[in-house]
Amino acid sequence: MKRLVFLLLLVLAGQAHAEAFFASVDRTRLSEGETVVLTLESTDPTRFGRPDLSPLEKDFEVLGSRQVNRLSSIGDAPRASTRWILTLQPRRNGEVTIPAIRLEDAETLPITLNVEAAVSAGDGEQLAPVFIDASLDQDNVYVQAQAVLTLRIYHSVSMYDDSSLTPLRLPDARVEQLGEPRTYEKSIGGVLHGVIELQYAIYPQRSGEVVIPGQTFSATLVDRSRSTDFLPFGPRTGKVSRVKSPDIPLQVKPKPADYPADAPWLPARALGLAETWNPQPEQSQVGDSLTRRLILKVDGLSSAQLPPLPATQVDGLRRYPDQPQMNDQKSETGIIGTREEREALVPNRSGSFDLPPLEVLWWNTQTDTLERTTLSARTLQVAANPQLQNDEQPNTPMVTTQVIEGPDLWPWQLACALLSVTTLLGFGLWWHARRQPAIQRVAQSGPSPRTLLDDIKRACQAGDAQATRHALDAWARQQPETLADMAARYVPLSDALDGLNGALYSEVGQQWQGEELWKAIRNLPAAQEPSAAPQESSALPPLYPR
Repeated sequence: MKRLVFLLLLVLAGQAHAEAFFASVDRTRLSEGETVVLTLESTDPTRFGRPDLSPLEKDFEVLGSRQVNRLSSIGDAPRASTRWILTLQPRRNGEVTIPAIRLEDAETLPITLNVEAAVSAGDGEQLAPVFIDASLDQDNVYVQAQAVLTLRIYHSVSMYDDSSLTPLRLPDARVEQLGEPRTYEKSIGGVLHGVIELQYAIYPQRSGEVVIPGQTFSATLVDRSRSTDFLPFGPRTGKVSRVKSPDIPLQVKPKPADYPADAPWLPARALGLAETWNPQPEQSQVGDSLTRRLILKVDGLSSAQLPPLPATQVDGLRRYPDQPQMNDQKSETGIIGTREEREALVPNRSGSFDLPPLEVLWWNTQTDTLERTTLSARTLQVAANPQLQNDEQPNTPMVTTQVIEGPDLWPWQLACALLSVTTLLGFGLWWHARRQPAIQRVAQSGPSPRTLLDDIKRACQAGDAQATRHALDAWARQQPETLADMAARYVPLSDALDGLNGALYSEVGQQWQGEELWKAIRNLPAAQEPSAAPQESSALPPLYPR
């Protein structure tokens, strides 16, 4: 759990600063007699000399070393780096730490290795030129939980590049290979063997016993029996070696009965849930776009197994979700799946908004218990936007009607008055209709297009992305085509809109410049009207097409 929390904090911290001198290894788990490759890299061109390797002599034997100088470029800036690649063999079992290595005033971080004791597989198998071994990191797992299969191919003779390994297929399980095959060396009985190591993450889909079938490895051996013979075309082709790993049974446990039926089944070693905001919610106003980023990180499951997180449904907040981002981090210990969901929240009123807590239920396979990981509830305080408060409606004067009481009217008086009014009204309507054109122009509601263009210009020149978006949407609603159609037929407008959306919804928070957008709006070509259709059309194609 601590390891996953640490990894999650690294994700939320943003992009880390590049180290000038750092160390890395090809793996952290190995067996007795095996080797590990240590890479030291310096990216500071002002440092000269070689690293001090004397701290390695206590727990490691340096079997080989080489130096590689590289020159690359990032953009227009050249970048020089120097690497020292060391082959190390631990002198003891257990936890062995590669100490900090110094290069002038720089120093690497220590790296801890787990060296397991070697298990003898029998004299006959150890003496074979090629043999294969397979092992699981655990004998029993829950259904849909992760089990790591490690396959090691040992060879004490040289082989050609025609080697092959049968693919691992299980009808009742999902299999994912963990990275590329690794190669190293291991001493067995005083004989140095080359090792090809492959690892797979296995997710059984049913409970009961699942048998992992043996994998067959075949390769052509190099014949070096008569090394004194003159061989102008290289060594003779030897026999084809074909070895098979043993079948491994795996016990799969069903989902616990006390696990909630309405919750997604998540068996994992560790789980982390976090959120970030851009900009910070404390600085928001009405109409601002708040990007909420939710990160679910699970150790022991792939990203395809992670469920979607609950959507933010709050009255007064318009929600615009993005597509979830899925990522799998593969290592020798398995897969760490990450699901990242982003949503833009736009408040349409001022005041406080209560966001409910987020809770994810999962089963801890390390402690065999039900766990609940929760994000606490949050209250957003949204201030009023002065830019949106200048459109006040004018006061409408009240019209009062005065009732004048008088003597009662006779029926013939009422009839005459009614006839006179209807006659005058009909004559007035006829006269008004004669003075009007045949086609009445529809009065345009709202601001004029010229006014809206001025609003876009002012917002672009001020570099206000939010105000520009509002003015752009209002202008586009009065156009004969949509904003998307305009961007599709005019590439500069499409590029400028991408820059505007990046400033609104990205987490970088960089200053936006609106000159390119205003230039694209100003130079936008008019839409071409479709050509008139021909008067007559034929149902059949022409007899003699050109």
